[in-house]
Amino acid sequence: MRRILQWMMMMCTCASLMGQTPATLGSNAAPAIPAAPAVAPPSLPDDGVRVSVLGYHDFSNDLKETEMRINTLKFRAQMQCLKDQGLSVISMSDFSLWKQGKKSIPPRSVVITIDDGWSSVYTDAYPILKEFRYPFTVFLYTKYIDVQGRSMSLSMIKEMQKNGATIGNHSMSHPYPATVKSQMKKGPKSFLTYLEREMGESKMLLEKSFNQKVTTYCYPGGFHTEEMFAMGQKFQYDHMFTVLPGKIKRDTDDRALPRYVILGTYDRIFELATEFRDALPLVSTTAPKVTTPYPVTPEAGAIINSRLPVISIDLSKVPDLDPQSLVMRVGGFGDVPAVLDPETKQFRWQVNRRLRDSVCQISVSWKNLNEKTGPAPIRWNFSIDKEAAYQPNGG
Repeated sequence: MRRILQWMMMMCTCASLMGQTPATLGSNAAPAIPAAPAVAPPSLPDDGVRVSVLGYHDFSNDLKETEMRINTLKFRAQMQCLKDQGLSVISMSDFSLWKQGKKSIPPRSVVITIDDGWSSVYTDAYPILKEFRYPFTVFLYTKYIDVQGRSMSLSMIKEMQKNGATIGNHSMSHPYPATVKSQMKKGPKSFLTYLEREMGESKMLLEKSFNQKVTTYCYPGGFHTEEMFAMGQKFQYDHMFTVLPGKIKRDTDDRALPRYVILGTYDRIFELATEFRDALPLVSTTAPKVTTPYPVTPEAGAIINSRLPVISIDLSKVPDLDPQSLVMRVGGFGDVPAVLDPETKQFRWQVNRRLRDSVCQISVSWKNLNEKTGPAPIRWNFSIDKEAAYQPNGG
């Protein structure tokens, strides 16, 4: 519970930071609590698919990590982690078609988004995304394009468009929530004029600059109001994103979609973003086999007939492993007292209470010796044959 509360506090801090323009990051302005979204009635039945939208900002190999800046090597490790877990990175276009009921997507899918338009998106993140062939969306605010030495140029963004990037809107000026609230105090007419400029004129500028229809909007700081919902409909936004975490179902309100803002200083958010507890099992005779970089038991994607298995991972090939830093997390249990065999380097735990869910998710993380960080957590899942598991000799 304490970890959950700490994480929620971190996300509130993140929402506050998200509401600032790059020029004001680090100011002492008080955080704002995003308005509660109105819930739209479901239009399509739940198909069991869950989508996790990741939100990034700035990248660097040299500068110190902050909430909004992540180390480039860590970002690459996270992209490798998505691949190793067998998660499907889909485009915003495929996400949109799925939400409309026009296309099927894998049960556990991920959408990658990057906010603001820092130059490091092009220099650091883009080569990695291109290497993995991952589609992604850049949420740009128009006053931060071609700002010399800090933001991406038009030519950089257009090059990325040719290699997997789509353009989303992030407003005209990226206003801090306090600025929006001050505009509201000027009266309804003045506020609507302000929103038309921030949400409408910016959209038209982006469409003209990049020759692409812009159908997505990301609220600066996650702060939104009922007037913004109406403005989103007026300017034909299909999807509008917040900074509040959560998985997206097909019937999730498109006016206030959840998104995991990945912080450079709190790796647990990425772990939560890539945990899928209630999606359909990844079991298919035609799907490619899911693998992990190190041997695990039960194997990734396996179907077992026991609810009390031994869970293990072979770490004998891991160099510079700090044994004291090893952590195993098991769905439904949290951190478990797994033990590392010093000779075989098997890190294992005997489940001591029957697994209750049909799909069990595992995460193992560690740090390297003499380093503060380690690789991205190793993740895998396996399924349980319910009928066999309940037989007297089935475990």
